[in-house]
Amino acid sequence: MLTGQRFKLRKSALAIEIVNGIRLRVTIPTRTILKVIAGPIDGDQMVDVLWEGKRVSMFAVDLITRGTELPSRRARARDYGHEDGARAH
Repeated sequence: MLTGQRFKLRKSALAIEIVNGIRLRVTIPTRTILKVIAGPIDGDQMVDVLWEGKRVSMFAVDLITRGTELPSRRARARDYGHEDGARAH
């Protein structure tokens, strides 16, 4: 499942935005960072992503092939001064 992962688009991609019950086709530009907020589930081909504060749907394959997954924002603390990781006091 892709939920929670972030991607940066290398190529623009199409998405669907629902505005007042109407489905609109939108183009998400290159270099946009997207966060997957839902899907795909049980073979569903679509994912919901957060783009500029809006929820839009796009094909998972487009996200994967046109984007690069970004590492998690959680940083790991390391002590580079010691091989065993022990901290100097």
